Amino acid sequence: MARVGMARVLLVCPVVFRKEVNGVKIDDSVEKGFVEAGSRSELPFWLAKELHLRQAVSMSTPACFNQKTRMEIQADAACVDLRSRCPYFYEFGCKIAPLVGDQTIGYLLLSAFKTRYEIILSKAHTATFSASSKLSTILTKEETDLYETAQWSMAAFKKWRTGGPRFQKASILGRKRRSID
Repeated sequence: MARVGMARVLLVCPVVFRKEVNGVKIDDSVEKGFVEAGSRSELPFWLAKELHLRQAVSMSTPACFNQKTRMEIQADAACVDLRSRCPYFYEFGCKIAPLVGDQTIGYLLLSAFKTRYEIILSKAHTATFSASSKLSTILTKEETDLYETAQWSMAAFKKWRTGGPRFQKASILGRKRRSID
């Protein structure tokens, strides 16, 4: 299976500019060609990361990891629509946590994945098409890949189980040894 990276999805991060930046126009409604120190904005993750590493901005935790999402995951992670919050929830969380300095994101990701992993595999091995289509609407891209791999694995197992003899007698075992005189 080919993996599509996060680059195809625009993930935004809230930032606060630490320094004044000349020659940059973030908002079309602003006439000036610079951004003042202390200005707040949302930038694509790739840009926010680079500016953060150069200490030009400070990053905040993105909305997909806000308190509401955390509470919903704690209540019942299996029912939370993570896809609408962030299609690459786990990968983005792993990349953003060290940048924003929020150690609780790691626990959030682990908690969500542990709960959802069991359900994804269970549904992949037993669900009908209608149940799987409902499930697939709330799964992240990573979870969808896992679900499809589990379905493929189950289909391969069923094919193996129903097809032919499991053990074949080696042809060499049927021959008798010649006696040595």
